[in-house]
Amino acid sequence: MRYRDRKEAGERLAQELLRLHLINPVVLALPRGGVPVAYEVAQAFVAPLDLVMVRKIGLPSQPELAAGAVVNGTSPEIVVNEEIARHARLSNADIEALAETQLDLIRERRRIYLKGRGQIPLKDRIVIIVDDGIATGATMRAALRAVRRQAPAQIIVAVPVAAPDTLDEIRDEADLVVSPNVPAYLGAIGAFYTIFDQTSDDEVIRLLDAATGPRVSEQKE
Repeated sequence: MRYRDRKEAGERLAQELLRLHLINPVVLALPRGGVPVAYEVAQAFVAPLDLVMVRKIGLPSQPELAAGAVVNGTSPEIVVNEEIARHARLSNADIEALAETQLDLIRERRRIYLKGRGQIPLKDRIVIIVDDGIATGATMRAALRAVRRQAPAQIIVAVPVAAPDTLDEIRDEADLVVSPNVPAYLGAIGAFYTIFDQTSDDEVIRLLDAATGPRVSEQKE
Protein backbone atom coordinates (compact mmCIF):
# COMPACT_ATOMS: atom_id res chain seq x y z
CA MET A 1 0.00 0.00 0.00
CA ARG A 2 1.25 3.44 -0.94
CA TYR A 3 -0.21 6.74 0.19
CA ARG A 4 -0.37 9.77 -2.02
CA ASP A 5 0.82 12.02 0.83
CA ARG A 6 0.55 12.45 4.59
CA LYS A 7 -2.96 13.87 4.26
CA GLU A 8 -4.26 10.74 2.57
CA ALA A 9 -2.37 8.60 5.08
CA GLY A 10 -4.08 10.46 7.90
CA GLU A 11 -7.50 10.01 6.30
CA ARG A 12 -7.00 6.25 5.97
CA LEU A 13 -5.67 6.02 9.49
CA ALA A 14 -8.68 7.93 10.79
CA GLN A 15 -11.01 5.45 9.08
CA GLU A 16 -9.33 2.60 10.95
CA LEU A 17 -9.51 4.43 14.27
CA LEU A 18 -13.16 5.45 13.90
CA ARG A 19 -14.08 1.76 13.93
CA LEU A 20 -12.93 1.65 17.55
CA HIS A 21 -15.67 4.10 18.66
CA LEU A 22 -13.29 5.97 20.95
CA ILE A 23 -14.85 8.48 23.34
CA ASN A 24 -13.34 11.96 23.63
CA PRO A 25 -9.72 11.15 22.67
CA VAL A 26 -6.75 13.51 22.63
CA VAL A 27 -4.52 13.30 19.54
CA LEU A 28 -0.78 13.83 19.96
CA ALA A 29 1.50 14.29 16.95
CA LEU A 30 5.23 13.75 16.68
CA PRO A 31 6.45 16.78 14.74
CA ARG A 32 7.09 17.58 12.15
CA GLY A 33 6.02 14.77 9.79
CA GLY A 34 3.41 13.37 12.13
CA VAL A 35 1.42 16.60 12.29
CA PRO A 36 -0.34 16.42 8.87
CA VAL A 37 -1.29 12.80 9.60
CA ALA A 38 -2.50 13.57 13.13
CA TYR A 39 -4.46 16.59 11.92
CA GLU A 40 -6.71 14.34 9.82
CA VAL A 41 -7.24 12.02 12.79
CA ALA A 42 -8.10 14.92 15.08
CA GLN A 43 -10.55 16.29 12.50
CA ALA A 44 -12.29 12.94 12.18
CA PHE A 45 -12.84 12.73 15.94
CA VAL A 46 -13.39 16.48 16.45
CA ALA A 47 -10.61 16.05 19.00
CA PRO A 48 -7.96 18.39 20.39
CA LEU A 49 -4.52 18.16 18.76
CA ASP A 50 -1.30 18.62 20.69
CA LEU A 51 2.36 17.71 20.27
CA VAL A 52 4.65 15.21 21.94
CA MET A 53 8.13 16.44 21.13
CA VAL A 54 11.16 14.18 21.15
CA ARG A 55 14.78 15.17 20.55
CA LYS A 56 17.71 12.89 19.99
CA ILE A 57 20.56 13.13 22.51
CA GLY A 58 23.61 12.92 20.26
CA LEU A 59 27.14 12.19 21.37
CA PRO A 60 29.28 15.34 21.75
CA SER A 61 31.83 13.93 19.29
CA GLN A 62 29.21 12.36 16.97
CA PRO A 63 25.93 14.31 17.16
CA GLU A 64 24.28 12.01 14.62
CA LEU A 65 24.81 9.00 16.91
CA ALA A 66 22.06 8.89 19.55
CA ALA A 67 22.94 8.09 23.14
CA GLY A 68 19.26 8.47 23.92
CA ALA A 69 16.23 10.69 23.50
CA VAL A 70 14.37 13.23 25.61
CA VAL A 71 10.67 14.09 25.57
CA ASN A 72 9.06 17.36 26.61
CA GLY A 73 6.59 17.73 29.44
CA THR A 74 6.28 18.90 33.02
CA SER A 75 8.40 15.86 33.95
CA PRO A 76 10.69 15.30 30.94
CA GLU A 77 11.41 11.68 30.08
CA ILE A 78 14.93 10.57 29.13
CA VAL A 79 15.39 7.26 27.34
CA VAL A 80 19.02 6.13 27.26
CA ASN A 81 20.69 3.85 24.73
CA GLU A 82 22.74 2.05 27.36
CA GLU A 83 25.15 0.40 24.94
CA ILE A 84 26.11 3.62 23.18
CA ALA A 85 26.28 5.61 26.42
CA ARG A 86 28.53 2.99 28.00
CA HIS A 87 30.80 2.85 24.95
CA ALA A 88 31.08 6.66 24.98
CA ARG A 89 31.69 6.60 28.76
CA LEU A 90 28.82 8.96 29.44
CA SER A 91 27.54 9.08 33.01
CA ASN A 92 23.92 9.77 33.96
CA ALA A 93 24.94 13.34 34.77
CA ASP A 94 26.48 13.69 31.30
CA ILE A 95 23.29 12.44 29.67
CA GLU A 96 21.14 14.82 31.74
CA ALA A 97 23.32 17.78 30.78
CA LEU A 98 23.08 16.89 27.09
CA ALA A 99 19.34 16.39 27.46
CA GLU A 100 18.87 19.85 28.96
CA THR A 101 20.24 21.43 25.79
CA GLN A 102 17.70 19.49 23.75
CA LEU A 103 14.90 20.44 26.15
CA ASP A 104 15.72 24.10 25.59
CA LEU A 105 15.26 23.52 21.86
CA ILE A 106 11.99 21.65 22.48
CA ARG A 107 10.60 24.50 24.59
CA GLU A 108 11.47 27.00 21.88
CA ARG A 109 9.93 24.90 19.09
CA ARG A 110 6.77 24.37 21.15
CA ARG A 111 6.52 28.10 21.79
CA ILE A 112 6.74 28.75 18.05
CA TYR A 113 4.37 25.96 17.02
CA LEU A 114 1.67 26.47 19.64
CA LYS A 115 2.09 30.21 20.29
CA GLY A 116 2.13 29.83 24.06
CA ARG A 117 -0.80 27.42 24.37
CA GLY A 118 -0.32 25.01 27.26
CA GLN A 119 -0.23 21.24 27.08
CA ILE A 120 -3.55 19.42 27.08
CA PRO A 121 -3.97 17.37 30.30
CA LEU A 122 -3.87 13.65 29.53
CA LYS A 123 -4.87 12.14 32.87
CA ASP A 124 -7.71 9.62 32.46
CA ARG A 125 -8.02 10.45 28.74
CA ILE A 126 -7.73 8.18 25.71
CA VAL A 127 -4.57 9.32 23.94
CA ILE A 128 -3.76 8.62 20.29
CA ILE A 129 -0.08 9.13 19.43
CA VAL A 130 0.46 9.64 15.70
CA ASP A 131 3.49 9.73 13.43
CA ASP A 132 3.91 9.33 9.67
CA GLY A 133 5.60 5.95 10.14
CA ILE A 134 7.77 3.88 12.45
CA ALA A 135 11.15 2.47 11.46
CA THR A 136 13.41 1.84 14.48
CA GLY A 137 10.80 3.02 16.97
CA ALA A 138 13.23 4.84 19.28
CA THR A 139 11.35 8.13 19.06
CA MET A 140 7.96 6.50 19.57
CA ARG A 141 9.15 4.49 22.58
CA ALA A 142 10.43 7.66 24.23
CA ALA A 143 7.10 9.37 23.55
CA LEU A 144 5.16 6.43 24.96
CA ARG A 145 7.08 6.43 28.22
CA ALA A 146 6.61 10.16 28.69
CA VAL A 147 2.88 9.99 27.97
CA ARG A 148 2.42 6.96 30.24
CA ARG A 149 3.73 9.01 33.18
CA GLN A 150 0.76 11.36 32.75
CA ALA A 151 -1.70 8.57 33.68
CA PRO A 152 -3.92 8.42 30.60
CA ALA A 153 -6.77 5.90 30.54
CA GLN A 154 -5.45 4.32 27.33
CA ILE A 155 -2.61 4.90 24.87
CA ILE A 156 -3.10 4.06 21.22
CA VAL A 157 -0.21 4.27 18.77
CA ALA A 158 -1.48 5.02 15.27
CA VAL A 159 0.80 5.12 12.23
CA PRO A 160 0.17 4.64 8.49
CA VAL A 161 3.13 2.30 8.02
CA ALA A 162 5.54 0.46 10.33
CA ALA A 163 8.26 -2.17 10.41
CA PRO A 164 6.80 -5.44 11.75
CA ASP A 165 9.55 -6.21 14.28
CA THR A 166 9.48 -2.67 15.65
CA LEU A 167 5.70 -2.79 15.87
CA ASP A 168 5.95 -5.91 18.03
CA GLU A 169 8.20 -4.01 20.45
CA ILE A 170 5.85 -1.01 20.50
CA ARG A 171 2.92 -3.28 21.39
CA ASP A 172 4.64 -4.08 24.67
CA GLU A 173 4.40 -0.42 25.72
CA ALA A 174 1.13 0.74 24.13
CA ASP A 175 -2.37 -0.44 25.00
CA LEU A 176 -3.23 -0.73 21.31
CA VAL A 177 -1.40 -0.28 18.01
CA VAL A 178 -3.16 0.62 14.75
CA SER A 179 -1.23 0.49 11.47
CA PRO A 180 -2.99 -0.25 8.17
CA ASN A 181 0.28 -1.02 6.39
CA VAL A 182 2.85 -3.41 7.91
CA PRO A 183 5.11 -4.58 5.07
CA ALA A 184 7.39 -7.59 5.50
CA TYR A 185 10.32 -5.26 4.74
CA LEU A 186 10.03 -1.56 5.47
CA GLY A 187 13.24 0.03 4.24
CA ALA A 188 12.52 3.77 4.14
CA ILE A 189 9.21 5.20 5.32
CA GLY A 190 9.22 7.58 2.35
CA ALA A 191 9.02 4.62 -0.05
CA PHE A 192 5.40 4.17 1.01
CA TYR A 193 4.41 7.69 0.02
CA THR A 194 4.22 9.19 -3.47
CA ILE A 195 4.86 12.63 -2.00
CA PHE A 196 7.06 12.68 1.10
CA ASP A 197 8.41 16.21 1.22
CA GLN A 198 9.74 17.56 4.49
CA THR A 199 6.96 19.12 6.57
CA SER A 200 7.73 22.79 7.12
CA ASP A 201 7.39 24.77 10.33
CA ASP A 202 4.81 26.95 8.60
CA GLU A 203 2.66 23.91 7.80
CA VAL A 204 2.89 22.67 11.39
CA ILE A 205 1.78 26.07 12.69
CA ARG A 206 -1.05 26.31 10.15
CA LEU A 207 -2.43 22.88 10.98
CA LEU A 208 -2.22 23.39 14.73
CA ASP A 209 -4.02 26.72 14.39
CA ALA A 210 -6.73 25.10 12.27
CA ALA A 211 -7.17 21.98 14.42
CA THR A 212 -10.70 21.31 15.60
CA GLY A 213 -11.36 20.64 19.28
CA PRO A 214 -11.47 22.42 22.60
CA ARG A 215 -8.47 24.56 23.38
CA VAL A 216 -6.89 24.84 26.79
CA SER A 217 -6.27 28.27 28.19
CA GLU A 218 -2.82 29.71 27.80
CA GLN A 219 -0.51 28.63 30.57
CA LYS A 220 3.16 28.12 31.31
CA GLU A 221 4.65 24.66 30.80
